[in-house]
Amino acid sequence: MQRNNIIQCGSQIYRVLDLRNSNSEIFIIDCIKRTIPVWVHSSAFRDLPVISELQLRECLSVTLPDIESLDAKSQAVINERYTMIADILPVVSNFKQRNHTIYSASAKYKVSRQTIINYLCLYLTFQDKAALAPKRYTSEDSLTTDEKNMRWALNKYFYTHKKNSLKTAYTFMLKEKYCDASGSLLPDYPSFNQFRYFYRKHRNMQNYYISRNGIKDYQRNHRPLLGDGVQQFASHVGVGMFDATICDIYLINDGGNLVGRPILTACIDGYSSLCCGYSLSWEGGVYSLRGLLLNIIANKKAWCERFGIIISQSDWNCESLPAVMVTDMGAEYISQTIEQIAELGAKIENLPSFRPELKGSIEKFFDLIQDSFKPYLKGKGVIEPDFRERGAHDYRKDACLTLRDFEKVIIRCIVYYNTQRVIENYPYSSDMISTDVQPYANCIFEYGKNQIGANLISVSKQRLIFTLLPRTTGRFSRNGLKVNGMRYKHEDYTERYLTGGEAVVAYNPDDVSFVWLIDNGEFIQFELIESRFKDKSLSDADSLRDSQKAVVQQAQKANVQAKIDLASHILTIAGNAVKHDDVDIEGVRSARQKERERLHKDYMKGDSDD
Repeated sequence: MQRNNIIQCGSQIYRVLDLRNSNSEIFIIDCIKRTIPVWVHSSAFRDLPVISELQLRECLSVTLPDIESLDAKSQAVINERYTMIADILPVVSNFKQRNHTIYSASAKYKVSRQTIINYLCLYLTFQDKAALAPKRYTSEDSLTTDEKNMRWALNKYFYTHKKNSLKTAYTFMLKEKYCDASGSLLPDYPSFNQFRYFYRKHRNMQNYYISRNGIKDYQRNHRPLLGDGVQQFASHVGVGMFDATICDIYLINDGGNLVGRPILTACIDGYSSLCCGYSLSWEGGVYSLRGLLLNIIANKKAWCERFGIIISQSDWNCESLPAVMVTDMGAEYISQTIEQIAELGAKIENLPSFRPELKGSIEKFFDLIQDSFKPYLKGKGVIEPDFRERGAHDYRKDACLTLRDFEKVIIRCIVYYNTQRVIENYPYSSDMISTDVQPYANCIFEYGKNQIGANLISVSKQRLIFTLLPRTTGRFSRNGLKVNGMRYKHEDYTERYLTGGEAVVAYNPDDVSFVWLIDNGEFIQFELIESRFKDKSLSDADSLRDSQKAVVQQAQKANVQAKIDLASHILTIAGNAVKHDDVDIEGVRSARQKERERLHKDYMKGDSDD
């Protein structure tokens, strides 16, 4: 018999810790009960089988973890517990010294004597520090039946979009898990306090927000904000954020009639938060987007002068398109028109829907602009927070500004936003400090334009207009280039008319007088052949053709009836004719001459039927 032998005695298992008196006495610990080891005579254990460490763990259903695979906190707990019993191990077989050392360790480490004994027996049973690892409560086997029921109820009734309360989820759990077939509550069931304690102990806030409010709400309102601010998504000038909003004001037309609320579309430079351009109109979608892009490349000083507003060139010095355009999933931003911007070298980045926080700069722009004019336009059609509440004032009756009046207000607000709004939390670099860049959007934009990585695209107005035109497929034939059901011509494309084939064509829906064939990136103008459609819009041309089709279709019905009547008349006449069996075929010439003379008339003498 040797130290650390594991002896199995029926249903009992013992480990030999020490020997004395020529092995006549052995110091053993009960591996199942894990009580304090004792000295016993070895005679009763000599002929018993010895088992391995692996068999011991299998019998006790214990799996010791690999210390290296544990997290740092668990490793620290193991080392802390081993330190508590380290002084006891050398004297564990001496009763007096062992008890004295246990009491000392209990006082020194401020834990109970029983805790020290538990750690000691646990280590002596397995002779491995891994046995001192803290228990893991995340496994399926570590949950009791009541805890499994609580987890089931939370997952089924609490962590759902229905947003049930804990009380409701608890009631559902009792109904489903703790009632008999007749619906009566069983005698033993967990209390609500136990249910609430289990919830708080195992609560995962990320799971809470996502399961009850949805992933989009979590990403927008609750996710950790760990980004590096503006430097992360826009490290240089040339990242434009596009969006549109309905302004909180009612407007009228020049005749004093209520028109409604205008649509403001804007582009904000992500690096500097400068407003690169805007569009204010009654139409949204692709139309407002075209107006915005044209405004971005316009000379802002000249643009403001059209409204009687004088600014310096440096106040709004942006006449180039951003090379990266960040948009949401709006219809106008996923249309073919916006994708055509890529032909100019720009890149379109579509953000997921319902994620306004990913383009927070432009969302903040809309808030700041509306907050700038609202206090001064109260009673002029501005909508207050009680809009649409019962009994609230009808703000439509206050409208008194026209679209042009309001656009002057918007321009003034944008100029203030670009040149006077102090950006307090901008992440200034050391170079910006040394260059004395002022905390205004236009100053930061001017600084960024001269830095490495600035990415702006210069484009002419005409080129941009052609690029934004809607496109369709045209077909060449002998009759010309057919586009949208109309024919067009160009003197240099005779060979294409003869060979046929399809081509990509840009057209203006407001005037069908011309179309432009796209050939190797160039726009070749074709002239309308059918003059009846000249200077008409596409909708007017379609309406004219539809009207013509309606007239023709209506005439077709009368035409069918006329054909039937014609057939009837012809058959009647043919039926009344008498057929001769002895027709003289050989005398056809003389017969023809006689008939000509008989029926000949001198119209100058008045020989007529009249």
